[in-house]
Amino acid sequence: MTGPVLIRFDPLVEGVLIKRYKRFLADVELSNGDVVTAHCANTGPMTGVLHPGGRVRLRHAPSPKRKLAWTWEQAEVPGADGQPCWVGINTALPNRLIRAAIEAGCLQEQLGLIASIRAEVTYGENRRSRIDLLLTPAKDNPDQREIFVEVKNTTWTDGNIALFPDTVTERGQKHLKELMGVLPSARAVLIPCLSRSDVNIFAPGDQADPRYGQLFRESVQAGVEVIPCRIRFQHSEAVWDGTTTFQLAQKHNS
Repeated sequence: MTGPVLIRFDPLVEGVLIKRYKRFLADVELSNGDVVTAHCANTGPMTGVLHPGGRVRLRHAPSPKRKLAWTWEQAEVPGADGQPCWVGINTALPNRLIRAAIEAGCLQEQLGLIASIRAEVTYGENRRSRIDLLLTPAKDNPDQREIFVEVKNTTWTDGNIALFPDTVTERGQKHLKELMGVLPSARAVLIPCLSRSDVNIFAPGDQADPRYGQLFRESVQAGVEVIPCRIRFQHSEAVWDGTTTFQLAQKHNS
């Protein structure tokens, strides 16, 4: 049973992906035969979710401030169970989704009651990084330490295992080090945002970035909390699908 709606979309337009290029651009053929160029808000390789000829969903939002009126939001992929699965590929969404989940009380069991949420707060070595979400506990939260939350959009899979990262990420490595740096005076929480509904466990993407996997295991040992959160993407909304478990290394979950 799924939980509350976290984000509602204006009606999305379906089409067929022709190609993605220059990282930020994607050509899509709409049902009426028109070919449009959409902004691809995902700088990564999109391993496992980039399927030319596959169905995609776009958001149409023309504005004088935007070079492109279309934004690529979702892609349909073969799911772990063999059934089609819609994946959220817009990396600008996970922070909003997780914030909405916290505000809706979806993570109260793990985090306790929260009084306030601030986004993009500077922290870390020489205060040169920004934490995605900084939570202040409510007065009746038994743990009064601030909670530093780092969110990672996760779309790469191996069967039913969600994996992050799908490429070498020095930035992600740095984030793990800096999460460890706030301990023990604050809580440090890594939230892999599993932007697809066909996975039920998370693991670090050791094959793509062995150093990240090593730091992931070090951070868990140091006390960083890992809370994988599942999101179900539908035509007009993104829905909370609960938390799930994680394993310490990339391996087949037999």
